[in-house]
Amino acid sequence: MNKALITNIQKYSLHDGPGIRTTVFLKGCPLKCIWCHNPENQSYHKQMMYNKEKCNLCGGCQRKCSIGAIHIKTENIDVDSEKCNFCENCTEFCINNAREIVGQEYTTSELMKEIEKDKIFYEQSGGGVTFSGGEAMHQIDFLHEIARKCKTKGISVAIDTCGQVSFQHFEKLLEDVDIFLYDLKLMNSQEHKKYTGVPNEVILDNLKELSKKGAKIYLRLPLIEGINTDNENINAIVKFIKNLNIVHINLLPYHEIGSDKYKRLNMKYEYALMKKPSDERLQEIKTLFEKNNFKVKIGG
Repeated sequence: MNKALITNIQKYSLHDGPGIRTTVFLKGCPLKCIWCHNPENQSYHKQMMYNKEKCNLCGGCQRKCSIGAIHIKTENIDVDSEKCNFCENCTEFCINNAREIVGQEYTTSELMKEIEKDKIFYEQSGGGVTFSGGEAMHQIDFLHEIARKCKTKGISVAIDTCGQVSFQHFEKLLEDVDIFLYDLKLMNSQEHKKYTGVPNEVILDNLKELSKKGAKIYLRLPLIEGINTDNENINAIVKFIKNLNIVHINLLPYHEIGSDKYKRLNMKYEYALMKKPSDERLQEIKTLFEKNNFKVKIGG
């Protein structure tokens, strides 16, 4: 039975597809978008989150670490990441909940039990389950198995994807996935690499191929002022998708939710580069897509 590393199972979600949904976040992503609000899903491995503000340096975690990976310093805690085996002793005995392991293994059967708990809400609202990340399709064997189980149980499936995967992964899922929530950031490949870590040729080619296959596609455009809200990028997107099978477009303005996670993961966050577009600019972009006969919504 396949297993996957999962960081969160979010119930009653209203922003990851139609209706009331359960959104499952799988760990690992080939992109490193500087505006990412789920940085805990970038790595393919378990990680330790440490909230310095909650920690009183009591030393409990150091005493309970049987392999000597934790060392208390004057104003901080040092963890030897090469030694740490994520045994969870330090988190269980942290009286202030300053430590948290992100990433838990699930089998498809274990995850299915969680998904089925809210089946009545899916049926009443036209919702279902959304597999997100990270990039869910990088754990393709697990995803294929769980999507097939959902289909058998009559539960609608959506995949939130960055598109940076082999198209064979899409083909493997086509029969069991109802909606693809497809992220598109920048049309200029060099700019795309600058801000996400990878060029965009695979992403654009996969979007075209997915459209040819007749898949139901919701296009999701994260919008960051000064990075991808300029007319050149927006017009290039309109031109590229004009003849594609795009059912709906969601404009997703940048927000700072999740920015604190970077500190807790000891990751750098480029605050100075990020800015939410003005309401006026968002409306201009929305109008531009609507003039080209697309259904558009600001927000998820």
